Parts: sequence; structure tokens; C-alpha cells
Amino acid sequence: MSARSAALANLRSAGSIADARRLLQEQPVVPLLLLLLGLVVVLQLLQPGIVSPSWIASTIKFGTPLALLAACQTLTMITGGIDLSAATVASMAAFITATQATGQGQVTAILLGLGAALLAGLINGIGTGVFRVHPLIMTLGMGLVVSGVTTVYQTIAVATSQNVPELVGLIGGTSLGWFPNCLVLLLPLAAIIVFGLRQSGYGRLLYAVGDNPGAARLAGVRVWQVLVVVYAMSGLLAGIAGLAFSGVARASTLQLVDPYLLPSVAAAVIGGTSIFGGRGGYTGSLVGALILTVLASLLTIMDAPGAVRQILYGAIILAVAAAYARVIADS
Repeated sequence: MSARSAALANLRSAGSIADARRLLQEQPVVPLLLLLLGLVVVLQLLQPGIVSPSWIASTIKFGTPLALLAACQTLTMITGGIDLSAATVASMAAFITATQATGQGQVTAILLGLGAALLAGLINGIGTGVFRVHPLIMTLGMGLVVSGVTTVYQTIAVATSQNVPELVGLIGGTSLGWFPNCLVLLLPLAAIIVFGLRQSGYGRLLYAVGDNPGAARLAGVRVWQVLVVVYAMSGLLAGIAGLAFSGVARASTLQLVDPYLLPSVAAAVIGGTSIFGGRGGYTGSLVGALILTVLASLLTIMDAPGAVRQILYGAIILAVAAAYARVIADS
């Protein structure tokens, strides 16, 4: 190969890398969708015929609660924070709703569960925004408090029967034999979050606070109010996610959602939300939640041992997160 040909090849390679980085910066959902499609193809090759309308409905059904929980992480991570209490708050909301449904009625029980979740989020926001406690410490401590309070509540309500309300159970079902009912809940909430982040003044404030809180304060932004509201919203979304988990599982326990804390963070990171704040969006988190759900199905089909599952699961998360970190560093 001549020197001229080698130079042209190097230029094309550099151009391809630059194009890939530009794609990750401008349209991060595109490579995520390609990764999702690749996982589906591998799943179909390993077990021909598994990909069907019923499988798609099942995947959406199990992915929706994770996508709702990932919304908590997406919103808080955009501000440079995180919500480590989201899973515990979700479990609490589902448990309160299930134990109060028989005595208080479905609607009242749901409102009590969501109200408790909103209160937990509000306390997180006050601690983070007003008293300036680091979000990691504040939400981790709040998660422990919520776990303890829920345990005490269980001993008080031990004689109360647990009954997942029919309205909540509908979330985990399907209509017309193929349509997942959870989409009736997810799509409006996702539209509100995506539109709010892109078009509303408050959404722009979230990015401003995450990008440079000091500059935001100098510009007249009341950062503490922004943080109080975002963590309150995170608590409410966690409560809704807890009800969705309860509806899919048709049961409620104190640790129902706890195993999904790290996957919710992973879905946001895979979706392109920076843990340093100021970057990201909910559309990518939605696709990230679907990727993790399909990956779980793939590992189940492969009958992979627990250690192998952890290795593959972590490798994909690290690879995608490293790709985004490289893009951010070079931008």
C-alpha cells in the first residue's frame, strides 16, 4: 500500500470515528436502538420463534417499572445528584397501598402510598437543596430511614391483609391479548418528562444547575427550589414505579423493588445521562431500560450462572458508559 493510500485510509478511519462520536453527541438514541436490535437478533438466533407479539408485550410490561424508576435517576442526575432511596421508596409505596386497599378502598390506598413517596422525596429535596447535604449521602440515609419506618409499619399492620388493588393489578395485564396496559401509564408520563426537559423553563433550569450550580446562582436561579422540586418529583415517580412493580408481580413486599436500584441507575447511564450533571435525557433512559430487560431475557435463555450474568451485565454497562465518557471528554 502506498503512502498516499495509507493516508487516505487513516483519514477515512478518523472520519468514521468522528462521525460516530458526533452521532453519540447529537443522536444518542440511535446507537442504543441498534444495540437493542442486536440483542433481540441474538435472542432470536438462540431460541428461534421467541420474538413474537406476546414476547414484545411481556418485555414492555417488565421494562415499564424499570423505566419509571430510571426516570428518578435521570432527573436527579441531570442536576448532578442521584436518588439512592428511589427503590426503597417505591417498595414502601407499593406496600402501603397493598395493606390499605381493603380497609380504605383502592383510590384512597393508592393516594396514601403515593403521598408517602412524595413526602420522602420532599424531605430528600429539603436536605439536598436547603441544608446542602450531598445527594448521595442524603438519599442513602433517607433510604435507610424509609426502610426502618416501613418495617415498623409492617409490625403495626401485621394483622392487615395485603391486597394489590385491582386498579394496580391492571397495570401488569394486557388488553386485546397483546397490548400491555402499562403503556397507558408510561407513555403520558414519558411524554411529560421528555417535553418538560426539552421545552419548559424548569427543564432548562435542571440542566443549568447540573452544568454549573455556581453560575446558576449568580444568574439568579434559586437552586434550592429547583432541587426541592426535582427530588419531590423523584419521590412521586418512585411511588408510581412501586405501584407498577406491584401490578406486574401481583404482590407487594418490603423489598419488592430493592434489587432494581442499580439497574435504574444503569438504565440512565446507558441512556446517556451524565453522573456529573448537565447532560442527558429521558428518551435514552427508556431505551436503556428496554436494553436491560432484553439482556435479562437473553441471560435467562442462555441459562447463565449468576457470576456470568454479573460479568456480562457489568461489561455492557461499562462499555456503554465508557463510550459516553469518551465522547463527553472529547467534546
